[in-house]
Amino acid sequence: MLLGRRQLALFGAHPWLLDVIHRPSGIGPESLAWFDNCIRILEPVCCPVAAKFEAIAMMTGVVSLFARRESAAGAFSFAGVDLAAYPHLVAAFSQPSGPTPRADLVERTLRSLLTGLLLAEPTEAG
Repeated sequence: MLLGRRQLALFGAHPWLLDVIHRPSGIGPESLAWFDNCIRILEPVCCPVAAKFEAIAMMTGVVSLFARRESAAGAFSFAGVDLAAYPHLVAAFSQPSGPTPRADLVERTLRSLLTGLLLAEPTEAG
């Protein structure tokens, strides 16, 4: 989770990185150092190396989504929108929200993502 938090902070400090990471380009020394560090951290995890690279890529993608959300101006709201044609939304909004989760959404998402990709039993297709 610490790597994801650091990556989120990096995107916050340098918002232009959000646009750069989606461009196909050559990989530089900083990117190589990032991957090397991630693989070092994941060494004790017993799973195929492909799963480790998938986890690194998915973590970067998810963190970039959180960074984009944080940098977006204004909060998203359904206020002033006629939801009469959307009965499932109306029903969802009429239900109690439940208790506040103990961990924030970034941590819960990264923990679930990494656990699913790195610790799940591989399945065979077919």
